[in-house]
Amino acid sequence: MLRQRSVLLFLLVVNILGTIYGFIWYGNQLKETSPIFWPFVPDSPMASLFFVFVLIAFLLKRNWGLIEALAIVTLIKYGIWAVVVNGVLIYVKGPIGLMGYMLMLSHFAMAVQGVLYAPFYRIKKWHFVVAGIWTLHNDAIDYLFWQMPRYGIMHLFAEQIGYFTFWLSIAVLCITYYYCLRENRKQFSL
Repeated sequence: MLRQRSVLLFLLVVNILGTIYGFIWYGNQLKETSPIFWPFVPDSPMASLFFVFVLIAFLLKRNWGLIEALAIVTLIKYGIWAVVVNGVLIYVKGPIGLMGYMLMLSHFAMAVQGVLYAPFYRIKKWHFVVAGIWTLHNDAIDYLFWQMPRYGIMHLFAEQIGYFTFWLSIAVLCITYYYCLRENRKQFSL
């Protein structure tokens, strides 16, 4: 079912719309951000953009390993990150409103997409290394150069969130290795 053209096209449309919405959501922050940091500020829209390219490749019956590596790492990472951080905000502050809950649901779906399509990815070790460098560099940009998302009272917990984010990145890299690089892993063809 996951490789059916209709499913891939549906996911492509949903992810394009989500990517556009995500870049709009980051619009004000990007206006105030030095252009050198732009690729590292809109975390989730970049993750869904990587997946858009994966879906395009799948529709063409192709694999683009580097993009697949960037997609799986960032989809799972920012999918989990948004759910956890919003959960903490709910615990600390109370209800986050309908948009906040929709954000949690859509980001959870991002993480699920990353895992569901893992058996179709053809990631090489160098793709994995580049994705690891990208994601850890992104953490440094966010929490050492204060480019993290501006959302609610998150800034009050920047150090704790930064620490959590670093270890989440490590965990996601381990998950990616497990699903995409280990011997005897499950693999499906397009």
